[in-house]
Amino acid sequence: MPKRGYHHGNLRQALIEAVLTLIEVKGPTGFTLSEAAKLAGVTPAAVYRHFEGREDLIAEVALQGYEIFADLMQFSYDSGQPSALGAFEATGRAYLAFARKYPGHYIAMFESGISVNRTPELAATSARARSVLELAASDLSQHIPIEKRPPASMFSAHIWALSHGVVELFARNSPGAVSPFAPEDLLETGIGVYLRGLGLIDKDID
Repeated sequence: MPKRGYHHGNLRQALIEAVLTLIEVKGPTGFTLSEAAKLAGVTPAAVYRHFEGREDLIAEVALQGYEIFADLMQFSYDSGQPSALGAFEATGRAYLAFARKYPGHYIAMFESGISVNRTPELAATSARARSVLELAASDLSQHIPIEKRPPASMFSAHIWALSHGVVELFARNSPGAVSPFAPEDLLETGIGVYLRGLGLIDKDID
């Protein structure tokens, strides 16, 4: 493959796009840095001008993913307003939408073994995504007396885990995990059951 001429920013993004392709095909540990360089049309040595190694490159993909994810969560939260329940449910649906539209980023974020604490920037960006769901959770619980109110950080984390489980089992074509229900329906029903159990929404709300 002929080597391409890249400006500084273009080469960095070309390597990210190459890694996204490889992650989707081979998984986060199934390729080498040399393969990523070859797919981007550059020498392996060129990669080290921007990244320390393969994990550093995957971490950059994860960072980009968290930036997209946080923006999508914020957009979904805003779109659900002024209903606190609508905003909360919208953030859950955003999780499914993100996993489907950005599978390479999703894998880099949640399945690569890269810690969100690897860099301050990655930690801050992932926290921004979580903070949107926590804000939606806080809004939803305002009608409950503060002494009886469940911590927003706790039940938002539970909903995050529920969303992640639905994605992993039923929204990413996992082998042997066929559901008779659409992932969106599973998630919405699960959220409803959970929130009713905590007294966060009335039992007669569909």
